[in-house]
Amino acid sequence: MNESLKDLNRLAAKVAGTNISLINLIDAYTQWTVGSHGLDLQQMTREESVCQYTIMGDQAFEVPDLLVDERFNKNFYVDDPLSLRYYFGIPLSDKGINIGALCVLDTSLKTLSPEKVELLKIIADEIVNRIKCYHALESMQHRLENADQANKKVAHDIRGPIAGIIGLSEMITQQGNSANLSEVLDFIRMIHSGSKSLLDLADEILSQSDRERPLTENELNLSSLKDKLLKLYLPQATHKGIILDVKINELTKNVVFSKHKVLQVIGNLISNAIKFTPQKGRIDVILDIVVEPDKNLLAISVCDSGIGIEETRIREILSGNAESTMGTSEEKGYGFGLPLVKHLVEKLDGKLEIDSKPGEGTNFRVQLPQRPI
Repeated sequence: MNESLKDLNRLAAKVAGTNISLINLIDAYTQWTVGSHGLDLQQMTREESVCQYTIMGDQAFEVPDLLVDERFNKNFYVDDPLSLRYYFGIPLSDKGINIGALCVLDTSLKTLSPEKVELLKIIADEIVNRIKCYHALESMQHRLENADQANKKVAHDIRGPIAGIIGLSEMITQQGNSANLSEVLDFIRMIHSGSKSLLDLADEILSQSDRERPLTENELNLSSLKDKLLKLYLPQATHKGIILDVKINELTKNVVFSKHKVLQVIGNLISNAIKFTPQKGRIDVILDIVVEPDKNLLAISVCDSGIGIEETRIREILSGNAESTMGTSEEKGYGFGLPLVKHLVEKLDGKLEIDSKPGEGTNFRVQLPQRPI
């Protein structure tokens, strides 16, 4: 998705006159960067992000100086090498629900005029349309694979509008600083109108072919699960100086299973391990499928060399009464990550075990029943 949003990222940075622009989607625990300009970022914890404050309201959120704001001045992006100072964010809203934010950032202090703020709001609306269009076209691509030649012609008809939208974005970029705000505004409105029409066309086409739903969207195997985990959490571990290793059983790596809540369970366990493992430590994730006659078991092990957990604390986690504590680098805690894992595992009829001693690390073991697919 990053590639399809690059033109809007560049446009937002140009309008704001900043070095960086990011398009972030936010869930209960994590901020996912799906589009970026000037900063290669994939994800961070929600509690570290500034955009979590942006999505709490319907208006733009500005931090004139991150360095003097107590909510943010202890986070990694304020220190070297990033040394970010200025933040301005606009919520991305879909059907009245804020799903993320468009933000611009800079290493120096800024002031945005009302005209530039209005332009950024229009870009934010276009980002929401582009994301919805991306998902609609992705779904349509799956369906067209099994469609007849008449339906495949639809893809050819859509290429023209897409090329026009991209062409307008390139024109703005090529004009550089010679384009005034009114010209930029006209181009953005044309882009917004074109993509909105394209989205309406995609919705119309998809509504005619709802008989088929691709199963692959809800499936995983051990190979794809390993790739996703490394992509999501290796940057976080590397930033803290921790080795993250994910191993899978090669004999069962292609066995297909449902991805329902699996990433949420393992992700919470890995994030927790990173939080309580000091620098130069390591985290080993082992994934396996145990094939049984009537069902398969997804076996998960997350073992860290961290500070360990006392027996009373383990009982609190398993009872759902654990409270937040600080990590080894003074990371703030959620207070509900591990109890949430326990809740999800129980809802999935699974099993959670914790082996740990203070100073000797922790091993979380989870078994999740899976119906053969």
